[in-house]
Amino acid sequence: MVNWNKKCAKRTNLMTRSSIREILKLTQRPEIISFAGGLPAPELFPVERIKSAAAKVLDEHGTEALQYGASEGVTMLRDFIAERMSRRGVNVTRDNILVVGGAQQGIDLIGRVLLNDGDGLVVEDPTYMGMLQAWRPYNPCCYTVPTDHDGLDLDVLRRILREKPKLLYLVPNFQNPQGITLSAERRRGLIELLHEFDGIVIEDNPYGELRYSGDDIPNLYEYDAAYQGTNMLDGRVIYLGTFSKVLAPGVRIGWIAAPLDIMDKLVQAKQAADLHTSPLTQWIVAEVARDGFLDEHIKRLREVYESRRDLMLASMEAYFPRDIHWTKPDGGLFLMAHAPEHLDMTELFKIAVEHQVAYVPGADFYVGGAAAGGHTFRLNFSNARPAMIQEGIRRLGAMLEEVLTRQPV
Repeated sequence: MVNWNKKCAKRTNLMTRSSIREILKLTQRPEIISFAGGLPAPELFPVERIKSAAAKVLDEHGTEALQYGASEGVTMLRDFIAERMSRRGVNVTRDNILVVGGAQQGIDLIGRVLLNDGDGLVVEDPTYMGMLQAWRPYNPCCYTVPTDHDGLDLDVLRRILREKPKLLYLVPNFQNPQGITLSAERRRGLIELLHEFDGIVIEDNPYGELRYSGDDIPNLYEYDAAYQGTNMLDGRVIYLGTFSKVLAPGVRIGWIAAPLDIMDKLVQAKQAADLHTSPLTQWIVAEVARDGFLDEHIKRLREVYESRRDLMLASMEAYFPRDIHWTKPDGGLFLMAHAPEHLDMTELFKIAVEHQVAYVPGADFYVGGAAAGGHTFRLNFSNARPAMIQEGIRRLGAMLEEVLTRQPV
């Protein structure tokens, strides 16, 4: 018998399973109300539009869509993405766009291109666990920056940048897991620091178009262009976008928008990974999104998700013990709650499932793990129907009340 553990590369020892994917396996029972996955509402998927788009693509472009394609992506889709990004005042062209298999693949490719063993990586604390999972095999030296309602602490970031880390990763809009947004003032300050210390940033923006309250804030690549006095995407920002949250995650279409000087290396990494993203799916997404459909669809998503966010926040006010505190996001899909520090929300997950409700324990979003965030948990408000949100929060509140009564602070 082959001992496959001995055959595996050493870097696989740094790989981990996604705790969210594992949790989702445990919450498939229909009686469990799950706030665990970062899932869009399936009843809002534009199934009929996708069906008709697929038929049209196969009728009009069938042989091209079913053939091997360019590694950079289908021209029609790259032009569509570039035009949407250019609406914000920065001249993005198709040459700046690499279509990838969801933003998660974009994260993976960026790690392959930029990270050496031991390179300094700056992240928010907490941060997106999928990025940590993707980049852990490169064994980066992680620096964590604490956050508050307005995003990461720039004073701490300045001290860290003096150590010359390789790159900074953040989700500036409605961050996963907390739902917080980096303020305009801190975005300007962050770009100034990057220019002062010769830094670069990965701007991951899967939720940016899902704003429900407050004013829109320019993206980091816009502040970067303004700082340089140009209207080109040619600075210190590599941008990640996706159709997963605004169309359907099953299409697995995202993109990297980057300065031309780094694009060739990213394309080479894409070629080595999978040659190219499915041309058929790219053609379908481009056809679905055209003629203003995507903008109208996003308006509908905002209406539904805003009402679900508001219902979850109101239900938490009604049912959660007073010792539990939480963020109040202006958009996105998530909020994060903080229990008293003596509670281990990973251990309590089993009790929550007994109460037929599920969440994501917060520990895995922290570089420091349970020691830093064991008392936190993430809730998703986009996927559950309104009646399920209210009942699920009632169940979770009852469980927390029961535990806090047994284990007072």
